[in-house]
Formats: sequence, structure tokens, C-alpha cells
Amino acid sequence: MREPSDDTADAVDDGPAAGRTPERTCILSRVQGTRASMIRLALGPDGQVWPDLAAKLPGRGAWIQPDRARLEQALANGKLKGALARAFRNPVAVPADLADRIEAGLARRALDRLGLEHRAGHLIFGSEKLVEHARAGRLHLMLHAADAAEDGCSRLDQAWRSGDGDPDACMRLPADRESLSRALGRENVVHSGVNNGKAAARIAQELRRWAAFSGNRDLTDDARGI
Repeated sequence: MREPSDDTADAVDDGPAAGRTPERTCILSRVQGTRASMIRLALGPDGQVWPDLAAKLPGRGAWIQPDRARLEQALANGKLKGALARAFRNPVAVPADLADRIEAGLARRALDRLGLEHRAGHLIFGSEKLVEHARAGRLHLMLHAADAAEDGCSRLDQAWRSGDGDPDACMRLPADRESLSRALGRENVVHSGVNNGKAAARIAQELRRWAAFSGNRDLTDDARGI
């Protein structure tokens, strides 16, 4: 009888069937989720396990939920190594800092996505301009740095609500102004807004995984509805 965890391994190029969103099963919790919401782990030629956050590395993959606490517990008690060995049908080496590698990668992907959307002209900056766009209903997402002052956030959130914006799409990020400024190539980025719906969805997708893995409930799907 085949081990249950074998069902969670896949080939990276198995695209979705027409009209169907593919789901994967976490090798630890057996909970299912979409590829975009889960984290893929890949096996290197040396038997080392690596995060494959873009889900593009060749070969078989194993999927886990974006849950750092569960991952660290499974690392400590050996459950992760056993589940990966069954999924890959080979002995595996799991780095002790796997959780740190995943979180750093998720943060980098989210900040890189913000940078890409900024270069594409999809981000708005400046409190007055943000207030104007929010009141006119021309923003799809409002973002605040982790260290943004409460009065500044409140003013922008009020403008957002006056433009019938969804309160759940006003987010305080797990990144401070220094990190945001560096990612966007601007000085002192504290607040920003997204003026394109598709860009907002792409940004939100990266933020969801990062927030879920780091345990930031303020930005997860269940808490924010984005």
C-alpha cells in the first residue's frame, strides 16, 4: 500500500487542467490548498531540500502549508524529514535553517513584487495624492509600513472608507519604511496605494503567503479577506 504522503509529491510542470485550479496537499497537515497559497519544497541532486517558492524547479516537489510554527515543530521532532523522504522516495537532508530560508525568500518575493509594480506605474505615493485617489475610489490596495504612525494611517484609512474602499484592503505590512524604501528605490516610503486591480491581486498573493508563514494574522486571507 502506498504511503499517503506520496500523493503530495508532483512534477513541477504538471499544469492545471482546463477550467480547474490545481490543489496540493500539505505533507505535514494533509490540508489542501492552491499552489499559490502553499510552499513547494524541491530536492537537489545532492539530496538537500530547498524552498522552491516560485514552484519552477525541475523534478518532484513536496508541498507544505505556510505555517512557520508547524514547520519548526516538524523539524525538531523529525516528522518533516520522514514525510519528505516518503514524498521524494529518497533519503533527504533538511537544513536546520529551512524556516529562516523560507521566510527570507517570501519577504524578498513580496518586496520584489512591490518593486516591479512600482516600475510598471501601479503604485501611488504621497499622503495628499493617496487621500485624493482613495476618496475617488481609484485605489485597490492601501499599504502602510510596519512603523507608520497611527495618525497617518488613520487619515488615509478614513479617506479610503469615504471612497467606499474595502477596509480589509488597508494593510499594515510586516516591513518597515527602510525595507520598503530600499525595495522601491525611493526615500522614506511609509504609505503607498495600488491603482491597478491585477497588480493589487499579485501583490496581495505574495503578501498572504509571507504573512501566513510569519504568523502575521493581520494580513492573512482569513483575517483580511484579500
